Amino acid sequence: MAHISGSDRSQLLLLPEAVDDYVGEDHPVRFIEAFINGLDLASAGFVRVGPKATGRPGYDPADLLKLYVYGYLNRVRSSRRLEAETHRNIEVIWLLRHLKPDFKTIADFRRDNRAAFKPVFREFVLLCRQFDLFGRELLAVDGTRIKAVNNKDRTFTRGALAEFIRRADEKLADYLGRLDEGDAQEESASGTGRRGDTKLKEKIAAIQGRRDRHKAMLAELERTGEDQVSLTDPDSRAMAPMTKVGVGYNVQLAVDVKHKLIVEQEVCNRVLDMGLLAPTVQAAMATLGVERIEAVADKGYFKIEDVEACEKAGITAYMPKPVRGPAVREGFFTKDAFRFDPDKNVFICPAGQTLSPCRRGRSRDNVKIDYANPAACKGCSLRPRCTKTFRHVSRLENEAVLDRMAARLAARPDILNRRREAVEHPFGTIKQWMGQGAFLMRRLENVRGEFSLTALAYNIRRAITLVGVPGLRAAVERA
Repeated sequence: MAHISGSDRSQLLLLPEAVDDYVGEDHPVRFIEAFINGLDLASAGFVRVGPKATGRPGYDPADLLKLYVYGYLNRVRSSRRLEAETHRNIEVIWLLRHLKPDFKTIADFRRDNRAAFKPVFREFVLLCRQFDLFGRELLAVDGTRIKAVNNKDRTFTRGALAEFIRRADEKLADYLGRLDEGDAQEESASGTGRRGDTKLKEKIAAIQGRRDRHKAMLAELERTGEDQVSLTDPDSRAMAPMTKVGVGYNVQLAVDVKHKLIVEQEVCNRVLDMGLLAPTVQAAMATLGVERIEAVADKGYFKIEDVEACEKAGITAYMPKPVRGPAVREGFFTKDAFRFDPDKNVFICPAGQTLSPCRRGRSRDNVKIDYANPAACKGCSLRPRCTKTFRHVSRLENEAVLDRMAARLAARPDILNRRREAVEHPFGTIKQWMGQGAFLMRRLENVRGEFSLTALAYNIRRAITLVGVPGLRAAVERA
């Protein structure tokens, strides 16, 4: 029996007369077309929305935006690859009506309109609100690090620069000493003081040049107050070692737990997440149109000022308290082993003794009160497990906000699992399925625009799964 064979390549075929026949009514490109045609691109901030009266005609920003949304939705982010799709992909040919912009035009559009992509993302979030896709009750907040266009060898911290300068000075002193010894030996042998070690001089000049460049970078850090400098992408930063990203950006997401849709996204170059919970959730609340909401985050966000800001903004925060401090490092009882009595304003230690206020001070912007009982510590049988001399426990004046949050978390321990299930879904999809483990662009504003397209594509794919293309198109066309 013969195999299935194809048709003759030279044979004439009767193909559909219209490109429209190749694209089904429920195809995602039909929603992309309807959604973007319904946007007010001028209000969103896109440039060249209105054509000029003179000069060579340019491409409509709506067409280039459609191309980028389609590309990010189908894991194609490179401007050169998008250009190739306009020549060979029947879906893109339908979407752009046979337009074939070159890669430079495509790349320039993304760079020039970097600030306009986030308003488009928010417009789609508002569209999802019409379908009641957001529970608007609980937000899961988390951050992830995405690699920047900057090698870790081209990022320097203050400590690394100071260490390089110190080692360079040691090498220079050693090389100069060896030159002096060579001069002395040559002078005693020939009666002249000529330095003949050319290779050693070249090494000295090279080290001196690198030392001067590192010293200039250190001086610039001292002038600006920054902690590190990156040479390829100046806005990128060396991330914490546990993030497994050498140099990159910190991406923050607020995800509604109902359908794991992204409500708010922001990219920054801060190494840690502390202090980012309140601003992220407040921006999400404005988009969702709510005055109060619950938000859950991991212990990386734990900061008393942030928890206090959440309470004032109508945010009920849930965060586990990290176990850290000198007592933890030395293996002593943690602060949680000491029970605070707010009525008497004292701590009760594990041995049942009372620790009273003994000193007031300041910790950053907060008033800190120390509690101790040195007399009780002297003869305590638990002293080896508690302290080397006598134990004192500190409490901030506004620490009651942490007590309230701890009580809420104890009543709902499952909420941490809900956070993980909700927020890890978009991160996993973006990094694994969409393949965005690294940014393509440099500088913070460009990276923000690039990720806005990524978040928009993620939300579109989720909404298509939940509602379907016909339902989304009908909502857009009604508007």
